[in-house]
Amino acid sequence: MIAYDLSKVPADVVAQIHASPKYTKWFSEFPTKLLNIDNPKTVKGEKYGIRTAVLYGSPAETSGVNLCAMYKVAGCGEACLNTAGRGAMSSVQMSRLRKTLFMLQHWDAFKTMLLSEVLAHAKYCAKHDLRCAVRLNGTTDIRWENKLWDEMVSLHREHGVQWYDYTKIANRMVPDLSIYDLTFSYSGVEQYQRYAQTAIDMGMRLAVVFRYRTQIPKHFMGMDVVDGDDSDLRFLEPQGVVSALYAKGKAVRDTSGFVIG
Repeated sequence: MIAYDLSKVPADVVAQIHASPKYTKWFSEFPTKLLNIDNPKTVKGEKYGIRTAVLYGSPAETSGVNLCAMYKVAGCGEACLNTAGRGAMSSVQMSRLRKTLFMLQHWDAFKTMLLSEVLAHAKYCAKHDLRCAVRLNGTTDIRWENKLWDEMVSLHREHGVQWYDYTKIANRMVPDLSIYDLTFSYSGVEQYQRYAQTAIDMGMRLAVVFRYRTQIPKHFMGMDVVDGDDSDLRFLEPQGVVSALYAKGKAVRDTSGFVIG
């Protein structure tokens, strides 16, 4: 029996679930694991003595609920990281969908599992003399500060958990950026510029996706540019700079304006 309400999930995805014995079994059960440790980019951070755990969910409206409030304005739907690397595999996307439905429909069980995994991650890092980092919006843009702030503060103060994320919501007001660090994700789409300017005026760090590494400039919109592809550890960079990334997956062919160059 399916453990989730699929009524808001796109019909073609529901059909794929019912047509596959593997997916039917998946969606009859809760996930056994929420966080990923082995993302190729976050693994790069271990050379700095930092181990990162990431939660990947279903972006935009792929779950039937919009978890990326600005994706239409920013034009980032087609270029989404959900299609980059192993994210292009349908089984990976199905796994992300199940985690998302688990969060949306079984919040208490989801929260308990998530916090348990974060604590285990923090203890592993302490045992191996590593700093502990957690990114909850691997492929979503959820205001976690409105859902888990007390727990985030407690895990930061008691176990050294550094929370961080990218966001396209320029007016997110996190109570303490030293606990939950945010980087504003830039898009060159015309209708998005007023939001980008708000982020710049607030002194936020910007992440900008360039089509090719060779196109990355030294300055962008009057701000110094740093190499953001060396690792995913944005919280090590000062606010007020541009962290340059280069396009991956479908993003290389993006023509919306989200990718620069």
